[in-house]
Amino acid sequence: MNWKTFFAMLARDGHVARRNLLPMLLQNLLQPLLFVFIFGRVMTTSGIMRPEYKTLLLPGIMAISMVLSGIQAVAMPLITEFQFTREIEDRLLAPMETGWLAVEKIVAGMIQALVAGLVVIPAGLLLMGSGVNLSFHQPFAFVAVCLLVAFFSAAGGLTLGCSVGQTQIGLMFSLVLAPMIMFGCAYYPWSVLSAFPVLRIAVLVNPLVYASEGLRGALAPQAPHMSMAVVLGALLLIDVAVLAAGLHRFHRKAVS
Repeated sequence: MNWKTFFAMLARDGHVARRNLLPMLLQNLLQPLLFVFIFGRVMTTSGIMRPEYKTLLLPGIMAISMVLSGIQAVAMPLITEFQFTREIEDRLLAPMETGWLAVEKIVAGMIQALVAGLVVIPAGLLLMGSGVNLSFHQPFAFVAVCLLVAFFSAAGGLTLGCSVGQTQIGLMFSLVLAPMIMFGCAYYPWSVLSAFPVLRIAVLVNPLVYASEGLRGALAPQAPHMSMAVVLGALLLIDVAVLAAGLHRFHRKAVS
């Protein structure tokens, strides 16, 4: 492992992200914050939804923002570099093993996912106004969930970026990301699906469920949520599986 090369590539990705900070934030945060404003401010202020819904909603929006940001930060550049600009060929010539190049992309994606997620908290509090009761009395659980969710999103972006062609990007959002968001328990707790027993079991394959429930348990423990032990265990298993799949796909794509 050539750490100097690794950190040089990481610094290069950081420089690119800083230069595109505003477009990146708009791309990743505009839709989640619109949901925050409409459901957390307009509909609660008008009385259509109860004020307590604000506290329930914000952790879920944070989970969506982290997952979308990490996936897009890794997948979209990979699709371009492998299939259009061929820029990946220059990076593969760097003096370090191919697998570490994939790890560097995951680390860069994790950083972007963490930034996008943390920005949601002050922005959401500002948009929702009073009545949001977040708790930071479980810092270790909060940090653990954030890191595991960021890792999943970046490793998932690696897997998708090495599996999807340029002509299939729209299909990726329609068939993968859209169902993941709608059935990811971001806008509602998992417990409310008890009225739909089959769906309640089926959504457990969705990693966003554990991200939303974990952040809800860490930030709003008074709201219904899954056991933190179950959340952390599931996220850890998902991270390992997605990392193995991503590294395998990246190696095959790089060799071909």
